[in-house]
Amino acid sequence: MEKVYVLIETDACDIAKVVHEIAQKEGVKEVSAITGPFDIIVKIETEHITEALQTIVHEIRKIEGVKSTETLVCIKL
Repeated sequence: MEKVYVLIETDACDIAKVVHEIAQKEGVKEVSAITGPFDIIVKIETEHITEALQTIVHEIRKIEGVKSTETLVCIKL
């Protein structure tokens, strides 16, 4: 399994809506509103890294209210 975390900046009034929409996406294991420069953190687990990146690029980034994302790919040591 490949694991990716996504930090998301949203429009302030859209956080709850965005969290709800992201939770429905394939591969999403956890979604939390957070404090700091980003508003939401998402944990995605998929069989292949390309599946996780497809979810981010083609689904999460297209959600209304999402302003920017930063993707953190976990590495196996």
